[in-house]
Formats: sequence, structure tokens, C-alpha cells
Amino acid sequence: MKKKRPTVKKTPSPLEKTIFLVDDEPIWLDALSEALEQQHFKVVSSDNGEDALRKLKTTSPSLILSDVRMPAMNGFDLFERVRNEPKLKGIPYVFMSSIDDYDAKRVAKELGADDYVTKPYDSEDVKKIMTDLVKRFKI
Repeated sequence: MKKKRPTVKKTPSPLEKTIFLVDDEPIWLDALSEALEQQHFKVVSSDNGEDALRKLKTTSPSLILSDVRMPAMNGFDLFERVRNEPKLKGIPYVFMSSIDDYDAKRVAKELGADDYVTKPYDSEDVKKIMTDLVKRFKI
């Protein structure tokens, strides 16, 4: 009788993981994209909330990093729209902002965001933040 081999689960490499960035400031999008790509993540980005919603219809990210302050649709509004989409509502959502005040963090927490990261940060900060988020959300 042939012995049945145990099933080995393949651990996905970071390259199979997509981080979705939303920020209206190109300098932050570029810096974050570069830092994440150096960590071997696939990066999809958008510079506004409406474009992000369009792209999220065809993208299944492992994590969404979104700025709070953006014109037309701010990060809080985008968060609520994402959470109302059944396909997207379980994706970890992290706010990032240069607003380091209690009220913005409180609103993010009340809405149900998974984390809040304060800008500015350098590429080493991004690596640490992403390492922590990957561990925390098992990305």
C-alpha cells in the first residue's frame, strides 16, 4: 500500500503580496513604493480616493495604506467605502498622515482602522512599519 504524503502548505513569498497605497502627494507615493518594492512587495498606488476605488475593483491587496488628508475624498471617506464592499471589508487598512493629533487617531480608531502611522518617516521606518504590519496581520 502506497503511503500518502502529507500536504505541505506553500508559504507565499512577499512578491505574491500586494500593498495598495493611496496618497495625493507623489513624493510619499514614490518613497513608499520604492521602500516596499525593496522588501519585495508588489505595489499598486493611487493618488486619490475615486481612482483607488476603481483600481480596488480589479485588485486584491493584502493591505491598504491610505493618507488621511486628500482632496475630494479624504482617507476616512475612502475607508468607509472600502469597508462597505464585501470583497474588501476584511483587508487590513492603515491610515498614514502628517496629522499627529489625538482627534485624527481617535476617529481612525472609532471607524475601525487597523493602525495609524504618522508621517514623515524614512525608508528604514517604512521597513520596520511594514515588518510589524506583516507580522501583525500575517500578510
